[in-house]
Amino acid sequence: MTYGLSHEADPALAKAWKANGWWSDQPLQARIDQLAAERPDDPAYIMANARFTWADYARRSDEIAAALVTLGLAPGDRVAVIMPDGPAIHAVFVGIAKAGLITVGLGSRAGDQEIAHLLGKTGARALITHADLRGRSPQDLQATLATKGVTLERLVTVPDYLSPGADDAILIDGEPVIGAPKAPGPGVGPDSLFMINSTSGTTGLPKCVMHTQNRWGYFHYLAERAGEFRPGNEVFMGAVPAPFGFGLWTAHFSPALLGVPTVIMEKFDADLALDLIEREKVTVLGCVSTQFIMLLNAQAAKPRDLSSLRCMFTGGEAVPYERAAEFEEVTGASVLQFYGSNETGALSRTTAQDTRERRLRTAGRVIEEMEVRLFDPETMADITGSGLPGQPACRGPAVCLGYWDDPAANGKLFTKDGWMLMGDICEIDAEGYLRVVGRTSDFIIRGGKNISAPAIEEEVAAHPDIALVAAVAAPDPIFGERVAVYVTPKPGCEVTLEGIVAHLKARGVSREWFPEYLVLMEDLPRSSGGKLAKGDLKEDARKRWGASVT
Repeated sequence: MTYGLSHEADPALAKAWKANGWWSDQPLQARIDQLAAERPDDPAYIMANARFTWADYARRSDEIAAALVTLGLAPGDRVAVIMPDGPAIHAVFVGIAKAGLITVGLGSRAGDQEIAHLLGKTGARALITHADLRGRSPQDLQATLATKGVTLERLVTVPDYLSPGADDAILIDGEPVIGAPKAPGPGVGPDSLFMINSTSGTTGLPKCVMHTQNRWGYFHYLAERAGEFRPGNEVFMGAVPAPFGFGLWTAHFSPALLGVPTVIMEKFDADLALDLIEREKVTVLGCVSTQFIMLLNAQAAKPRDLSSLRCMFTGGEAVPYERAAEFEEVTGASVLQFYGSNETGALSRTTAQDTRERRLRTAGRVIEEMEVRLFDPETMADITGSGLPGQPACRGPAVCLGYWDDPAANGKLFTKDGWMLMGDICEIDAEGYLRVVGRTSDFIIRGGKNISAPAIEEEVAAHPDIALVAAVAAPDPIFGERVAVYVTPKPGCEVTLEGIVAHLKARGVSREWFPEYLVLMEDLPRSSGGKLAKGDLKEDARKRWGASVT
């Protein structure tokens, strides 16, 4: 297998994984149609003021697929999606798959620069969105992208589907689609590339990760056993946006494979989430650590009945022991986690059978079929079983296909013999439990999202009044880490945090990159070799802001 170049899973591996029950021959779109036929009136998605049934799901995804057929796109062409969470984004993902096309999933908060990069990189030929994009028209975005050298051939606008009775037509370039034929064939297969989403690179703009449906079906297989799911008797809440890996399995794949409803919100709101957990008797919650801390704080201010919760899956960042233990005490639910990345899927997991110490102090036991190894980060020698910490890598049914059209990035993602690497330093104890003890990459992890410090530095350094900048993580009790920048202004210039943010907004930089703290210095500390001593700045950040973190 040529790693990072194939748009299909290795046939021999796929056959073996299916024989073991980890992968399936049924694509997700066929599962949606099956549920629509068997239980048409049961809810698939629940929002604060609406329900979206399996019949709605199948019908809307058929309409979207039919509209896309009229565009004359070839199988495997890419279609970008920028939408907030809601039934529509899931119907769009399934509709694109039914049409035999590939989704490019973009976060609804992505900045113009990131959008232009991802659309240009993937060669997306069309964009699907709502008529209103956070107060902006799709046509305005299309025009802005054109100034950045990205031409969108077609613009598709879909209704928000906030209620099953939404009858607004799908628009293509402003004109309604009427009487479009049903998409032919089964669509994208479960072993094939069905989605490209973004992930933070250590430098520069995001990488484009290639996904099969079956890798997320396998993730569901793991979660079902870890959380001891009861088919037909669970109610999910997915708090992480759908285009991202965590959001895909908690709101797009697992509930459909189980045939159970998912409670979703267009934008995460802790009070609304608690109200919906109580009202809908949610049993399985998926959220990052930042979100469950916000839930705890809101619950303390206004208690709700959360006794329906049985388990909460979290991840994407370090799990704070005290707050996680508090969540268990307050709700009675088990806090579970996976360790992995958008690229690798899962290397280890905790389960409902683990003790609290194991669940909250470790990243769980390594997953046998993921063939986890530890490598020396300097020599890349395999040091598995040596008792020494190392850089983890894996190969197995949860991994992605690699990065889209990025040989250099794939060269760093994979070892020469095909092991997919993580960007951490970990240790594995004698019982197979994994702990993260350090990082190899310069990331700031804010609210579960990896943000490249060098990429922030590059953007901030373009400010005309800044001579030198370094971005580091500032500890935070809610978000885990926030972005702090240490800046040396040019002589005679005044630099403010507000001015830096305005500069980044003007450049179309995503909001997650905006610094939240600024420290001005006459000169930044240097190592003996003349390089920036970021270790000194990280230690200063810990002293400045770490006192509030428990």
